[in-house]
Amino acid sequence: MNNRETMTQMSEQELNQMILDAQDILKDKRCAKKNRALEQIHLLADAAGVHVEITEKGKRSHLKGKKVPVKYQNPENTSEKWSGRGLYPKWLQKLLDSGRSLEEFKVE
Repeated sequence: MNNRETMTQMSEQELNQMILDAQDILKDKRCAKKNRALEQIHLLADAAGVHVEITEKGKRSHLKGKKVPVKYQNPENTSEKWSGRGLYPKWLQKLLDSGRSLEEFKVE
């Protein structure tokens, strides 16, 4: 019997546990690989007489993905809304370019 056939005989609980175990093992392997790379970097830096400070890549902001309340709305098309973050949406930029004020579109 091959691996797939063996797994089809397992219960859902056994499969879920296997997945969790595999994820833990994969996480440990990635962590060990990262630690080996960091060790090599520090050894090379020490040999060159250089101080290296390493920061984690990909750390997400705690605000990322959070819904922000609507602050501005297009009175001509109420489905067009803007939270006030980032660049002006095209509909708002067009209205501002025509001489209108941002305050006109503020949602109370």
